[in-house]
Amino acid sequence: MAKTLNVYKKISSLRERYYKASLGKEALLQLIAETEIAEQVYNSNAIENSTLTLEETEKILLQIDLDRYINEREIFETKNLARVVSYINKKAKEQELTLDVILLLHKMLISNIRDDIAGRFRKDNEFVRVGNYIAPNPKEIIGQLEEMLSEYNAASHENIIKRIAKFHLDFEHAHPFCDGNGRIGRVLNNYLLIREGFVPINIKFIDRKKYYEAFREYDAKGTAATMEEIVGKALTNSYYRRLAYLEGKKIITLADYAKQNKLSHSNLINKAGRQTIEAFLEKGVWKIGADFK
Repeated sequence: MAKTLNVYKKISSLRERYYKASLGKEALLQLIAETEIAEQVYNSNAIENSTLTLEETEKILLQIDLDRYINEREIFETKNLARVVSYINKKAKEQELTLDVILLLHKMLISNIRDDIAGRFRKDNEFVRVGNYIAPNPKEIIGQLEEMLSEYNAASHENIIKRIAKFHLDFEHAHPFCDGNGRIGRVLNNYLLIREGFVPINIKFIDRKKYYEAFREYDAKGTAATMEEIVGKALTNSYYRRLAYLEGKKIITLADYAKQNKLSHSNLINKAGRQTIEAFLEKGVWKIGADFK
């Protein structure tokens, strides 16, 4: 609890700094958001066992030919998820998150992949298994989702890390769709964050093991500490990246920073992973402002 509060205080400070740094820089903010789309798509799809690399994801979105055969499903998963991410970046501030919005996002995500289930919740005997866990009866889905949204909105006085972590865990626990639950759940995190004036997060593929541990912890103990840690670090990382650009820093790799300052690279990587220094992960490489002290 104390750890989450400390991270929240840091994020509140970063958020204030971000607002000051972003004044009059709408074009740069748009550019940052656009350059993040491919990474968000790559990481979210990779968590769901996509075989695509980040480079291949970028090529698909730029309509560049690939060096190997990619099945049609993975191509549509990439293009559709990019479309959803772009839509949320533009529309989240305009409309409250509702069941209709969730269904619209799912239709965008699953179109041309499974049109028979796109844009609708599980129904009749459409039960799904997640590991050793069987998701709730389809008859319970709408009620559970309405309760989740009500709980989230009613907890507006609580810190955003706890609210997002709880909502995400509850959503994935409900598993309301026949397919696409993980991807939709992660974009809903960003829908809610953007609506409340925070920056979007990117849960990385390299954190997949810990990410799934968070669900096991919640199912077994009903606690959300691991997911809160994941959300907190992802939010911190997102602010560090934006601030490095908005504040006009010279951005270098953490390896170069270590050499210039005669510091241990492995020690810096450890600190970056814990987000105790202002380093951020970009295209799989840790980077930092050259003047960071």
